[in-house]
Amino acid sequence: MNRVMDSMMIKVRSAVVRGAGNDAGSDTGSTGGDTGSTGGAEGGTPVEQLLAAVRAGRAHKVPALLEPLDAAARKTALGQLKSLRSEVRAWDWKRWNEATAVRRALYVAGAGCQTGAAATATWLGGRDLLSWRSEDGTLVLSVLADRDPAWTADVAQRLAARPTVAESSYGLIRGLVERSGCAVPATDGYVLAWTREITDSRLLERLREDSHTRVLVPHALAMAETPDRLTWSVGPEAPTHWPTALATLVTEGVLDRAQVVDLCVSRLLRGGRARDLRFPLDVLRLVEPSAAERRERVPDWIGMTADAPSPVAGYAQEVLAGLAADGALAAGALAEMTGGVLFRTEKKLVRAQLTLVGKVLAREPGVVEELLPAVAEAFGHEDTTIQERALKLVGRHAAAVDVSVRRELAEQAGLLSPVHRPAAVALFGSDLEVESGAPYEEILPPVPEREPVALPATTVEALVEELLTRGQYQDPAAFERTLDGLVRLARRDRKGLEEAVREAFPTEHWEHQHYFSHYTHGAEVVLAGLLGLLPGWRVDSGRAKGNGREACHHEALSGILDARLWEAADLIGTDALPFLLAAPTLHSGEIDPVVLVERLRGYREAGVEPAPADFAQALLRVGHGDPSAGRAAEEAEALGTRAGRRLGAWLRAAEPLGTRVRFLDRGKDRASQKWWLTDRIVVEIDDRPVVRKEFPAAFRWLGGELRATPRRCYHWLDTRAHWATALPLDREFVAACVLSSFASGADADQRGVTEPLTALAEAGGPVGRAVHLALAFGLGCQDADDRLRAVDALLVLASRGDLDARLLGTELAWLVVEGSVKPNRLADALRTTAATGAYGTVWAVLEPLLPKLLGAEKPVRGLGEVLAVAADCVERCGARGEVAGLDLMASARSASQFVVQAKRLAGALRRGADQPLTETV
Repeated sequence: MNRVMDSMMIKVRSAVVRGAGNDAGSDTGSTGGDTGSTGGAEGGTPVEQLLAAVRAGRAHKVPALLEPLDAAARKTALGQLKSLRSEVRAWDWKRWNEATAVRRALYVAGAGCQTGAAATATWLGGRDLLSWRSEDGTLVLSVLADRDPAWTADVAQRLAARPTVAESSYGLIRGLVERSGCAVPATDGYVLAWTREITDSRLLERLREDSHTRVLVPHALAMAETPDRLTWSVGPEAPTHWPTALATLVTEGVLDRAQVVDLCVSRLLRGGRARDLRFPLDVLRLVEPSAAERRERVPDWIGMTADAPSPVAGYAQEVLAGLAADGALAAGALAEMTGGVLFRTEKKLVRAQLTLVGKVLAREPGVVEELLPAVAEAFGHEDTTIQERALKLVGRHAAAVDVSVRRELAEQAGLLSPVHRPAAVALFGSDLEVESGAPYEEILPPVPEREPVALPATTVEALVEELLTRGQYQDPAAFERTLDGLVRLARRDRKGLEEAVREAFPTEHWEHQHYFSHYTHGAEVVLAGLLGLLPGWRVDSGRAKGNGREACHHEALSGILDARLWEAADLIGTDALPFLLAAPTLHSGEIDPVVLVERLRGYREAGVEPAPADFAQALLRVGHGDPSAGRAAEEAEALGTRAGRRLGAWLRAAEPLGTRVRFLDRGKDRASQKWWLTDRIVVEIDDRPVVRKEFPAAFRWLGGELRATPRRCYHWLDTRAHWATALPLDREFVAACVLSSFASGADADQRGVTEPLTALAEAGGPVGRAVHLALAFGLGCQDADDRLRAVDALLVLASRGDLDARLLGTELAWLVVEGSVKPNRLADALRTTAATGAYGTVWAVLEPLLPKLLGAEKPVRGLGEVLAVAADCVERCGARGEVAGLDLMASARSASQFVVQAKRLAGALRRGADQPLTETV
C-alpha cells in the first residue's frame, strides 16, 4: 500500500481511536449540532446510538457505531437515515451550521448502511451530502473497509464518472481505487481533481512517483477544457510549470513520446478556446516533433494554419515553413496552405505566408503555375498593403505562366482595391476586365417587415410543448404568445392544464420559499400560481413591488415584465383574467389600436376590469402613431368604460416617453470611479404625471421617479431581449436607460451587451442621441459578436432612413479620443459594414469623425486602420472633398501605416468621381 493509502488509514485509525468520548473531534464549526440527543450515544440500541450521533452531527463517531450492526440493523438504520435526510432538506438557513454537521454524519453513515454499489455511489454523490472535506472521505473508507474489491471498484468508477462528484471526492475515489486494484478512472472530473492535488513545488518529483501519471496525463492532453492548473501563467523555469515537467518525463521515458506528440496534435486539430489550446501547444513546442513526425502530419499542419487560433496557426506555419526550406513540402501542399492562410485576417500570418511563397518561387520557379493562383487569393484581402504585396509577387512571376493561368489571375485582380487598379491594368492589360463607368449604387438591406404574431396555442398539449421546448425566456414575441395561451387555457381547462403541468415539470423547487425571492424565472412563476404553490404574501409582495428613487434602470425595465408575471400568477385561471390585453400583435411588441379596442370590448361584455399591470403594458405598446389610432380613440371612448376612456386619452396624446443623456467629467485617474464611462452616464427622465398617477407601482418610474444619477450595476438579467418590446414605440427611451450596458461592452469589455440593439433598431419612435450612442458603443465593443449585432442595427437604421450618420460620427469621435472606443475595433466593425455594399453610408459616418481624430491633442493609436477603411469607402463610392488635417498628415515623410493610408485617402478624395450617394445616407 503506497504512501497516500497509508496516510489515509492512519487518519482512520486516529478518528476511530478518539471514540465516542471526544466531542470536539473533526466536527469543528458544527455549532448547534447537538440537538439534545447527545446522551443517545451512551444508551439505547446500537441503531439508536448511531442515529443519535448522526443527529448530533458527530461524523467521527459513526465508524465505531457501525461496527456492531449486522445487515438487518443497517437496513433499519438506513430507512431512518433517509427520513432524517429529508427532514434536514426542509430546514431553513438559520440552521445552516447544524444542517452541515448532520449532513457530514449522514454522508458517512449512509455509505456504511448501503449494500449495493449503485446505491452507495448515489448516496455519496448526492448534491446535498457531497463533502469537500478530506477527513470525511477517510471516514467513508473506514466504514467500507470490509467490502469486496470488485464492489469497491464499482463504487469508485461510478463516482469518478460524475464530474462534480469526482472533483469533490478525489481522496475517497483514489482510496477506493488503490484498495480494489482497479483501473485508474480517467474521467474529466477525476483528472481535474488530480491536477489540483498534485500541483505544488515538487510537481516533477510527484509526477515521477505517481502511478497514475501514465494514465491521467494522456487524458489531460485530450480534454476539451484544459484543467486550470495546467494553464497557470508561470514561466518554464517555475517548478509548477506543467509543460516543462511533461517534456522532462518524455525525455526520461516515463511518458511515451509518440503518444504525447499524437495527443497534442490531435487536440490542436480539434480546436477550441485559445486558453484550452495553450497547454498542448506548449507541450508540443517543448517535446519538439522530429523531422519524420513533422512530414507525416503535413495535412494536420495545413488544417491548423487555415482554421486554428492565431498562436496555433503560427506554430503550424513555422513547421511547414521549415519543411518547405528543406524541400520536403510539395508544391500542391504549399498552394493549399497558402489559400487557407491568405483567407485569414491576421496580417502577421498573411505577410509571413507571402514571404514564404516568394522564397519558394525564387528557389523553384517551376512551381509558379501552382502557387500564383493561391497568392491571388490575397487580392481580396481587407488590407490594401497586403493586396499590394500580393500583386507585386504575382507581377514578378506572371511572365512564366501560360495564358489560362494568366487569365485566372486577371479575373482575381478584379477584387483589388481601386487604388491598385492602375497597376493591375499595367500588368494584365487586355486580360483584365475594367469596370464600366456606371455610377456607384449603395447597397442596403431591405426595410424589415412588420411581422404579425401568430395566434396562441389552443390545446393543452401544444402549450406544454411550447413551454418545454422554448425555455423560460425565449424570443419575446413567442414568449408573449405562449403566456397569452397559458392564461386563456387556464380559464378554459384549468384542471387539464394543471395535470399536464404537474406531469411535465419538476414542481418541487417552486414550493421553496426562496425560489421566487429575486427572480420570476419566466413563466415558472405563473405555472406555480396555477398550481397554488405560491404563498399569498409572496404574490402580494411581487405585485406591489415598485422602484425607489435610486433603482437601477435595467432592473426597472425588467420589473415591468416581472410585475405582469406576478399579476398573472395571482389571477390565472380566474374570471378576472380571461386573456391578456398586452399580448402584442406585431413581432416588435406593438399592439394594433383597433385590436386593443376589441379586447376591451370583450372585457366589458364579460364584466371584467382590466388587470392594472396588463393594461399598463398594453397602453405602452399600442400604436398611437398608426393611421387607425384616431378612429380607435373614438371607439375606445364610446365603450363607456374607464379603461376605454384611458385608452382614448392615451391615443390622442400620443406623447413619447422623454429622456436626455449627459456625461459627467472624467476623474483624474483610474482610482476614481468616474474614470470609467459607465459610471459617468446620467439619464434624465421627463416628468409624466399621468404615468405616475394612473400606472401601477412598477411602471411609475417611467414618469420621472428615478433620480438622474450614474449607477454602477452588479446583476445579471435574463430579460434583456424583452427590454425593447416592453416599450416598442419608445426606443430612444429604452436606449437611454440601458446605455450603461452598451458602454460596458466597449469601456469594460463585457460580452453579449448588444443583444437588445437589433430590436431597438426595428422598434418605433424617435431616434436621437441615445440610440446613436448605443450604436456607437456597439461598434466599439470588445466582443466580435457584439460588433456584428451593432453592424446589423446600423444597416437597419440606414435602410429605414433613421440613421443620422453625422450624429453617429460625432459621437464616435469623442468616444475614440477619450479612449472608450478603440480604433481597431471600430475599424473592424465599419469595414464589415462597408463590405455589405454600404460604402457611402460608412463614409458618411467617417467624414465628421476623421477631423476630430486627426486634430486630437494626443495621437490616436490605431488611426491608420480607420483611415484605411475610409480610403476604401471613398475609392468605391466616389466621394470627393476635403478632410481637415488630412493633407498635413499625408505630407509627412514616413512609411508608417498611418501616413500611407492618409496619403491614399487624400488622393482618393481628390480624384473621386462626381457620383451622388443614395438618399438613405
